[in-house]
Amino acid sequence: MTDPTQDALQSAARDHLWMHFARHSSYENGGEVPMIARGDGAYIYDTQGRRYLDGLAGLFVVQAGHGREELAQAAAKQAAELAFFPLWSYAHPKAVELSERLTDLAPGDLNRVFFTTGGGEAVESAWKLAKHFFKLTGKPTKHKVISRSVAYHGTPHGALSLTGLPGIKAPYEPLVPSGFRVPNTNIYRANEHRDDPEAFGRWAADRIEEAILFEGADTVAAVFLEPVQNAGGCFPPPPGYFQRVREICDRHDVLLVSDEVICAFGRLGTMFGSQKFDYQPDIITFAKGLTSGYSPLGGMLVSDRLFEPFRHGTAMFAHGYTFGGHPVSSAVALANLDLFEREDLLGHVLRNQNAFRATLEKLYDLPIVGDVRGDGYFYGIELVKDKDTRETFNDDESERLLRGFLDKALFEAGLYCRADDRGDPVVQLAPPLICDQSHFDEIEQILRSVLTEAWSRL
Repeated sequence: MTDPTQDALQSAARDHLWMHFARHSSYENGGEVPMIARGDGAYIYDTQGRRYLDGLAGLFVVQAGHGREELAQAAAKQAAELAFFPLWSYAHPKAVELSERLTDLAPGDLNRVFFTTGGGEAVESAWKLAKHFFKLTGKPTKHKVISRSVAYHGTPHGALSLTGLPGIKAPYEPLVPSGFRVPNTNIYRANEHRDDPEAFGRWAADRIEEAILFEGADTVAAVFLEPVQNAGGCFPPPPGYFQRVREICDRHDVLLVSDEVICAFGRLGTMFGSQKFDYQPDIITFAKGLTSGYSPLGGMLVSDRLFEPFRHGTAMFAHGYTFGGHPVSSAVALANLDLFEREDLLGHVLRNQNAFRATLEKLYDLPIVGDVRGDGYFYGIELVKDKDTRETFNDDESERLLRGFLDKALFEAGLYCRADDRGDPVVQLAPPLICDQSHFDEIEQILRSVLTEAWSRL
């Protein structure tokens, strides 16, 4: 492309770029493709120079904020020294250094790191490892996995089979068999124990044991759970939930996989989400915030017990990715973790999380706001038609509200976030971890204006 003008960029985007999770019909008649050109701190700027508050940290990713030169410099320095080498029976220094650092930060005996390039690959890897481990340890029938309703675990066929969103699975069926769903922890929509969080937590955890027993404990390999469930709008765990799940998994020799692709690296104010809620996983899957998005990297942290069968003899985990543990990404991750320590990003989130919640809860005076939920810097605002009855919107209303109005209106008002109806209609917020009260106020003011207009349109 020789013409760098905006018209040429827009035309090229419409004609050649296949965007992810995008309805391209929006652009077939010349509609403008939102195009972000640069970032600075908590803000992003489009090709026209318009500024937006990045209320989603890109995609739950840019923990340290945009424009951090030290991360870019770490990438450039490593690329000049060793741009690429695979981890297929070889190592390179930055992957080794990063694996040691991650295991030092991780809870319990998660002392082995298997690197991927992203979160879906990490989930895929964890399921494969669970099946392989039990085959090596004399329990070859343990291969099934349990996950939660409405949960999202990725797009590869295995990870998609764990996902509890029928609408995004249907076009790709048949999927990998042996994935089973249990209720999530959305207490706002609960039919059982809505007014007793601890009882609700016991009830939800017991549904996991019920599923294990129904399928047969000798056939179930693992349970995959996010610390705070993303899809559906940021469902936090009730008190005692994960402790009971841990007991259930131990009782039936089922692995507990903590899918922390979103919840690790400060999103909840702790390095790992499982630390926030005080439970010990057998595997943690991670990605996104490890590099603050400055280079792709993911992986899984694995307990000593799971690595033990591969330590001796001829056993080999026959699995890997060309770019897993990429030298440049590993160098960026190390620099990002240095930045976390130097600027105390975890402490910053913990000191400001209550203010973030309180600022969002001001929106409760709007008739369209039914629930504000989440933890740390990770929140969902559920939208309702009737606050008293908690009545939600029908499909047509949801289509008009979210895709027909809210997405575009929030962006045009200067806030990049997510308006989603995977489950009930919600607006999701996960700003960079550097954000403070001034950013919270800006988010609240934009939401207030746009949600007020949305209600008037309904």
